[in-house]
Amino acid sequence: MARVLVSLKIYPKDAEAKREEVADKIRKALPQDYIIIKASEEPIAFGYTALKLYLTFPEETEGGTEKLEEILRGIEDIDDFEIESVSRLSSF
Repeated sequence: MARVLVSLKIYPKDAEAKREEVADKIRKALPQDYIIIKASEEPIAFGYTALKLYLTFPEETEGGTEKLEEILRGIEDIDDFEIESVSRLSSF
């Protein structure tokens, strides 16, 4: 079963928010078949950092990244996000 790899930047509402806590909230909100592979911080400007995520989900997911985008919009601590790339993985 193929999977889709998505890389994205998450911009928290609060510049002081701990990125690990934001990543945990995302992890808890995601369905079981969505897997966060890597989470790291990416400096933006003036001490503000974005959360960079790499995650996978089943290729058969209807609507592509729409479900993921809906979930992220529903998390209060997230101001905005940017999907940087979407790739198909033949094996994981």
